[in-house]
Amino acid sequence: MKLSSKTAWLSGVLFTFLIAGLGYLLAMVPGFDRAGQLAAAIVIAVFYRQIFGYPDRLRSGITFSTKRLLRAAIVLYGLKLNIEIVLQDGPGLLIRDAAVIIFAIAVTVWLAKVFKADKAISMLVAVGTGVCGAAAIAAVAPILKVKEKDTAMSVGIIALLGTVFAIIYTLLRPVLPLTDIEYGMWAGLSLHEVAHVALAGEPAGEDGLAMALLAKLGRVFLLIPLCFILMFWMNKKSAQSAEAKVNFPWFLIGFLAMSIAGTYVIGPVIPVSDGVLEFVSGLTTWLLTAAMVGLGLNVSLQDIRSQALRPFLIILGVSVVLSVWTFFVV
Repeated sequence: MKLSSKTAWLSGVLFTFLIAGLGYLLAMVPGFDRAGQLAAAIVIAVFYRQIFGYPDRLRSGITFSTKRLLRAAIVLYGLKLNIEIVLQDGPGLLIRDAAVIIFAIAVTVWLAKVFKADKAISMLVAVGTGVCGAAAIAAVAPILKVKEKDTAMSVGIIALLGTVFAIIYTLLRPVLPLTDIEYGMWAGLSLHEVAHVALAGEPAGEDGLAMALLAKLGRVFLLIPLCFILMFWMNKKSAQSAEAKVNFPWFLIGFLAMSIAGTYVIGPVIPVSDGVLEFVSGLTTWLLTAAMVGLGLNVSLQDIRSQALRPFLIILGVSVVLSVWTFFVV
């Protein structure tokens, strides 16, 4: 039976939230609790695609989640960035954060050329590794004009590697010759997602976790100038060809506005309860998860084997080198 356009749209959006909910439940299972809701939901979405295929009747709603809800999540994600803390307490860390981003992107792009790996996926996983995982990939994907399936595969790769690395960090913590502060800085400089940093930083106590998040927030902060650099590069590239110029990523302005509001307005000017802030944080997670589900439904494991195996191996090597390098830096 053919669904009406409105019914198909609503059903598609609800379908992404349904799988996001299943991911939330799966993340409560021992083992998956270390991966988190986002990674668990992506796994479910990918397996659904392999077993049942893409639900074409729900495409309009799934696409809405993938694009519109994703941008809304990125805007709300700005509330997690306290600009004041980054600028006051972490100028030295910002330099190291910038070095991490430059290293991840430059080395990955170079290796992709050497080993003839997929350029789009390699660039996305490089940004995800250097900056802040899925959120960074989602932010730069429209600027780089990559396909949804490439974005989905990149998110899956980063979610997998980040989770594995975070677990390894927690296992290594008791035997590493690092103070809590040094360990937290190491985790914040080298791990992929904010969630991965929080997971790995927890064994270091409150001070170590705070340092880990501070180092990571610096990398999130640098997402803004990185996006504008990439936009300038893409527009310059387009001017030399017949391609259309990149549309301005207005959601980044929303991200920056939310960061400013969260730093200087919410609390200092407008009092907001912890309950409200927790609700907004939870909403951000759910919106981002639903959007990632939409991306996960576009993943074909056959495509990964044929297109993303080399980018996966490259970014695995880059992540290992990054972990070793930043370990000695701290």
